[in-house]
Amino acid sequence: MKKTNAMRLLDQAGISYHTRSYAYDPDDLSGQKAARALELPEENVYKTLVVNGLQSGFLVCCLAADRELDLKRVAALSHNKRVEMIPVSQIQPLTGYMRGGCSPLAMKKKFPTYVDSAVMSCDLIAVSAGQRGLQIIISPQDLIKATDARVAEISQKQNI
Repeated sequence: MKKTNAMRLLDQAGISYHTRSYAYDPDDLSGQKAARALELPEENVYKTLVVNGLQSGFLVCCLAADRELDLKRVAALSHNKRVEMIPVSQIQPLTGYMRGGCSPLAMKKKFPTYVDSAVMSCDLIAVSAGQRGLQIIISPQDLIKATDARVAEISQKQNI
């Protein structure tokens, strides 16, 4: 398997991880679908979302597949009046990753990163390795260290 930039960053930092691949559906790149394909609980599969803060600029948010981002909480935590999701067309030029394969690790530029506090109840989590269908299995503490993330309550349960 070819190493991704996210894996190389972890290797350079001496952080332990392993990878798992799965067959992805280009028509359904959701975290829920990835969790089912990996046979992992949704609360252990973390998605990466990028928002734009009107005062601070771009922010990276990591949260479990079964949760939705609380934009008001992220705005308050990041000292913004408001934050909004970036358009899909901006994901690759901004991060270097395509939609459905966006990793919080080794983006083109280092952005302030927030990891949802629910992560602290997990022993291991899965995050994108930087390509569709490939996940990095890592401890929450190591992800937080590698991304220099702030842990905070940034999500709420999805209303399904």
